Amino acid sequence: ATLMDEVHEIDAIIAAARGGAAPLDLAVAIADLLGDVIVYCRSEALKYGIPLEAVLQVIMDSNASKLGADGKPIYDANGKFLKGPNYWKPEPKIRELLARP
Repeated sequence: ATLMDEVHEIDAIIAAARGGAAPLDLAVAIADLLGDVIVYCRSEALKYGIPLEAVLQVIMDSNASKLGADGKPIYDANGKFLKGPNYWKPEPKIRELLARP
């Protein structure tokens, strides 16, 4: 519920943007929203003993593995971002990370 309350702030940001809010005001609202979500996620990770920074690194590395051999994103004819030939799923490495004593 707490996270959903934060997510619903997006509606207010969209309304402000449509209403002609100043770019700096929108940037501040987005930064505050993202910061609140990160604080919530970090507190939940601490509560459950999850090393969030290490998990995020695994996910970032997995996302980088989606790139093609040339280091650039691969897109299909519709513009969808595809997984490259060296892609690996993050879950097994996250499982390994969380299983460590």
